[in-house]
Amino acid sequence: MFSKLQPFLLFLASFIALELVNILLGRGLNHFGLIPRSVSHLYGIFTAPWLHASIGHLLANLSALAVLGVIVWQWGQKRFWKITLFIIVTSGLLVWIFARPAFHIGASGLVYGYFGFCLIGGWLSRRPLLIILSLCVAVVYGSMMWGVLPIRAGVSFEFHLAGFFMGLVAARLWAKGQQKKLFV
Repeated sequence: MFSKLQPFLLFLASFIALELVNILLGRGLNHFGLIPRSVSHLYGIFTAPWLHASIGHLLANLSALAVLGVIVWQWGQKRFWKITLFIIVTSGLLVWIFARPAFHIGASGLVYGYFGFCLIGGWLSRRPLLIILSLCVAVVYGSMMWGVLPIRAGVSFEFHLAGFFMGLVAARLWAKGQQKKLFV
């Protein structure tokens, strides 16, 4: 099982490695975040998910990324990477186009994308064990829905909302069909 998850674990490790470099640079990498409608910060679509404001910010995202990511991994490694890239690019574009002007950083767009995918992916797959996983995600992570509302200053609810929406779209695109089994 570990060998099947090794690429995913390396993906998670990339967030930790970049956080360590960012700490050593006094958070100097955070200027590579996403600034809406700034052509000179368009690259932030790809860099923002790996940048965090603090270790606590990273750990909050990393724990949800780990759990929800393993669930998305149930659809197979190839689909996992398609879903991940799709969520990063499309949610980043939505934030770049529509969000308020600010530095938007963190993996929460991807977390919310995985959350959206997991909520309906099991239902769309029509596989009983994946449906149970969707129900478990709804029960355990359902309170995340509050994060798509602008209720906390300094939090990019725009990334949350865009990620969630694009996770639902990704589920419509990739949740049906034959899944490769890892656990279920």
